[in-house]
Amino acid sequence: MLTIFVYGTLKRGERNHGYCSGALRVEEGAVRGELYDLPRFGYPELIVPEESVRAFGTDDYLGDAELQARLSPGSPSPPESPLVYGEIFVFDDPGSRLPAIDRLEGFDPAEDLSRYRRVLLPVEREEGPRLLAWAYAVSEPWGAHVPDGRWPP
Repeated sequence: MLTIFVYGTLKRGERNHGYCSGALRVEEGAVRGELYDLPRFGYPELIVPEESVRAFGTDDYLGDAELQARLSPGSPSPPESPLVYGEIFVFDDPGSRLPAIDRLEGFDPAEDLSRYRRVLLPVEREEGPRLLAWAYAVSEPWGAHVPDGRWPP
């Protein structure tokens, strides 16, 4: 199984949602971090606290899915940390799903200079316990801060 948290163009109703077709389950969720809008490009960027990152994505896609299943979400982030809202998708095909979304996001696990990193984060759910999901984050924002953590603004 593979769980991904999306906050931009992969969400339902957005232009790249087709990459998420065939999901076994979809639900609302939120991660600790900050959201930035890049209106010129038509997508947002996520910045997360380093202490939230449980693992970094690799080119061993099945291994990344297995790692996700083995790790615990850990203790909650401090409540004063802002939330970024999005959707949680669960898939049964990590070997094909992750490479396709990595390409879309411009993440190359072999390239240290990729703008985006695929990171494993604890995700808060509306109902049920926290879980771990892969998300795409950047280290430095380029866009305009979205204070309410929801995209599109």
